[in-house]
Amino acid sequence: MKASVLLAIACLALPVGCASQRMHPGEASHWRQARQLVLVTTADWDANRGLLRRYDRTAHGWQQVGDVQAVMVGRSGSAWGLGLHDAGHPGPVKREGDGRSPAGVFAIGEAFGYAPVANTALPYAPMRASNYCVDVSGSPLYNRIVDADVVGTAAVAQATEPMRRDLHANGDQRYRLGFVIEHNVQSTPMAGSCIFAHLWKSPDDPTTGCTAMAPAAMDAVLGWLRPDRAPVFVLLPAAEYARLRIAWELPAVDAGR
Repeated sequence: MKASVLLAIACLALPVGCASQRMHPGEASHWRQARQLVLVTTADWDANRGLLRRYDRTAHGWQQVGDVQAVMVGRSGSAWGLGLHDAGHPGPVKREGDGRSPAGVFAIGEAFGYAPVANTALPYAPMRASNYCVDVSGSPLYNRIVDADVVGTAAVAQATEPMRRDLHANGDQRYRLGFVIEHNVQSTPMAGSCIFAHLWKSPDDPTTGCTAMAPAAMDAVLGWLRPDRAPVFVLLPAAEYARLRIAWELPAVDAGR
């Protein structure tokens, strides 16, 4: 499923998340300051399952933290998104509504959820019934989380991403806890919107473009992330990981296991 968050009023009507202001597009040199890495690898471009690993960067390089976790990604697999990496890599390109999760390197934005507070050092935004992520490409609010009480109900009339899915989608708990993956912060039309990491519906249910995981895995990730360590989220199919790992200064892993 898709995702993104409002950092209080400061981020209202801005591209999903504000943390992207810390880093700018480019290859590995532009995320060299990252000291935390959330890595998701999949078998190939069409795989809707993946493996999640966490790493801290130390004086000795990337060191894994915790166990490998199963995740679900887009129902159609993955495709190159718009993030901190350069464009032009071979493979499919993310488009709005294609059911693919964005591949590449992305800043990690704010956490969000249903509760007033959460156990995380990330900025946290409690969602209200009036919060929506706007996934309508023609809208001036495309790829933004907004409050309908502020922008008006007409501005979210066609949006299909209510952030309180428990209130709008028969008690759905998938957005009970999650964080923003800062894809397409420039709001390029039809390039894909509202991309999150969030809870999964089940271990067998893929998403519409997000990365979904078990509640225990989400708790571990959010409890570990530190915004002052400039964390990044990387999603790549195994073959692309092998091709780019050294140039992108990523850890050596068996991306297929």
